[in-house]
Amino acid sequence: MTADGFSPLLHANIERMKLLMGYSSDFIVRELVIAGNRRTALFYLDGMVDKTELQDSVISALLDRTPVESVNLEMLKDQVLDTGDVCVIRTVEAALEQIFSGSLFLMLDGVVDGLSVAIPGWEDRAITESKTQSVVRGPQDSFTETLRTNTTLVRRRVKDTRLRLITLKVGQMTKTDVTVMYMDGLADEKQLRKLIGRLRDSKQDRVLEGEYLEEMLHERKQLTIFPTIYNTDRPDTIAAGIMEGKVALFVDGTPFVMLTPALFVDFIQSAEDYYQRPFYSNLIRLLRYVALSICLLAPSVYIALTTFHQDMLPTQLLLSLAAQREGVPLPAFIEALLMEATFEILREAGIRMPRTIGQAVSIVGTIVIGQAAVEASIVSAAMVIIVSITAISSFVIPAYVMSIPIRIIRFVFMALAASFGVYGLTIGIIILVVHLCHLRSFGLPYLSPSAPFHASQQSDAIFRMPYWKSTQGQTKQGRSS
Repeated sequence: MTADGFSPLLHANIERMKLLMGYSSDFIVRELVIAGNRRTALFYLDGMVDKTELQDSVISALLDRTPVESVNLEMLKDQVLDTGDVCVIRTVEAALEQIFSGSLFLMLDGVVDGLSVAIPGWEDRAITESKTQSVVRGPQDSFTETLRTNTTLVRRRVKDTRLRLITLKVGQMTKTDVTVMYMDGLADEKQLRKLIGRLRDSKQDRVLEGEYLEEMLHERKQLTIFPTIYNTDRPDTIAAGIMEGKVALFVDGTPFVMLTPALFVDFIQSAEDYYQRPFYSNLIRLLRYVALSICLLAPSVYIALTTFHQDMLPTQLLLSLAAQREGVPLPAFIEALLMEATFEILREAGIRMPRTIGQAVSIVGTIVIGQAAVEASIVSAAMVIIVSITAISSFVIPAYVMSIPIRIIRFVFMALAASFGVYGLTIGIIILVVHLCHLRSFGLPYLSPSAPFHASQQSDAIFRMPYWKSTQGQTKQGRSS
């Protein structure tokens, strides 16, 4: 692909475009004669343009409405073609980019420029409810794989003239459309320029999903397994984040939109928290933090107590656990490691298998394997209970990307508890908290507004205050800006 212009000879341009496209079977060149004797060529990709629009609004218009005298691009643009966005194209590279984006490219014999007519017509997936962050009460729509549909879903919710969109092409091979959406006056200008600069300077050759950009946008000096960019397929969550001063990143071809900066509390909160009364929402949030603690610490606490600190257990409980472990040949750490690894395998199998049988396989597999393991005296019944509660608690975390690092760190804590007991577990927790305090998401402390603590920004940190207590009805704007 070159960046130079076209030849005034139409047949030379046709041959050149075919050569650049490798004579692909889906690259269509339609030659017409308009205005009596003026040769014209239409270039497009089969399946990328709307065939009805092509026939009714382009071809018919060119053949029936083009005057015989003074045929030129400006006249066709202003008087003949009345569909889509029509613009003048002067280079081969720009013409091919428009064709790949679902536009029709038109050229006249004897003219070195061409016209791009936007009549995209590929098949779109219908807007459905969210499959990853479902709610009982609240909007049921979710993003699709089409960029313009996704930005429109947010536009419907934020009817404000300060809403800004900047679209870039990222990826040398894919030339993927990436749109940055923010609220002018609320988003941090320095961080916004930093994000756009990284996108423009990107040397990636392909961008097929948001993760391709997410890794590039992470703070490069930070080595962490925790997500510092939030992603969701819910338009209401993105709209709320933008109105709080955050920046949304839309990638064409993926139904997940990224939101930055992202704090630790953002991954624990759910969209439904704002569609229920504060009392109920706060109880659910408290339950999530309890589930997070269970998911992170339950197996390691059990290992530490049964291995090193039996005197901390009540006598009756200690006798019950000792009776259950009688005949079990494995130490508690190996026992927990075996059961946790088995459950992780079953979880992944349930995700990858067909939806009709995946859930049944994971449930039946867990019950059968757990029961058989206890009866064979490979693991104790108490360990099966601990692992089951831990696994169930991991599903309470609303953001799947946050449950992944929690699951990984759980294995580290299990090793520390098996080696040093409660002392090792305490050291691990301290290191984890220090690490989280050290993280930043586009300049904002990851544990903000709790660390550093800001009393004025606690209206929607851990617990949500009623809307009538918020000065402007935006409970999180102060924390994010």
